[in-house]
Amino acid sequence: MAGSAHGHTPAAWTGVTISFIGFCVAGAFMVAANPLGFWAGIGLVLLGGVVGAVMKAAGLGMPKESQEHAEARRAAAGA
Repeated sequence: MAGSAHGHTPAAWTGVTISFIGFCVAGAFMVAANPLGFWAGIGLVLLGGVVGAVMKAAGLGMPKESQEHAEARRAAAGA
């Protein structure tokens, strides 16, 4: 994956950061036996996915690979 720069975009970093914070919130409230806080944390996890998808749609994600670029990559890998 390092060769493809997978996940090195503002959309990916933002979505994962929000989801991670939600995971931590849900974990803390699970230990505290507070169901409302737990579900709020789960909501944050889901929000992270939505924010990442919206940012990707806005052009802040990984651009689609063109056919020409894909063929050049395959040719270089086969050589």
